[in-house]
Amino acid sequence: MRCVELFRHTDNDGDALTGQGIAAAEEIGRDRLSPPYAFFGSTGEHRATEMVRILRRAAGQEDVSVTEVPALRSSVEERWRAAATAAGKGATVEAMRDVDPDLVQQESSLLGSALRAVFDELPDGGRALIVGHSPTNEAAVLGLVAVVVGPLGKGDAVLVVEDQGRFHVGELPGPAGA
Repeated sequence: MRCVELFRHTDNDGDALTGQGIAAAEEIGRDRLSPPYAFFGSTGEHRATEMVRILRRAAGQEDVSVTEVPALRSSVEERWRAAATAAGKGATVEAMRDVDPDLVQQESSLLGSALRAVFDELPDGGRALIVGHSPTNEAAVLGLVAVVVGPLGKGDAVLVVEDQGRFHVGELPGPAGA
């Protein structure tokens, strides 16, 4: 069995966490992690990398490097924003699929493949922690697991589990687990 905890970054201003976002990430680090982790990843955006470093420190694993996984970042963010706006505040990826089916199909496939690649790098029994964005985290889960989750609020996470080649969404500890 292998697991990936896929977090959305906490509160930000532009591409940096706010003071509130830093405090929220530190709280997540105290209350909601399940170390040890074999892998810490970020989409490469500063706010995601900043949060994953806070979580890595909280897990007591500063000896494990943070790896950028840019394939978990969309190259069409404006299109996602337009679909989210058209679908309405708090819309799921499924609602965005009604607005722009090609976007959700193509991106879910790409992002799901990127998430699968992370699993492929984990050792048996390994666990990864990745910080990314919404709705692309949810699209990655849809692409890999064929399950609609979310929408993920800032600091929320979803657990994806692989067991003997089958993927499913699991439960995370703490108040905002998926």
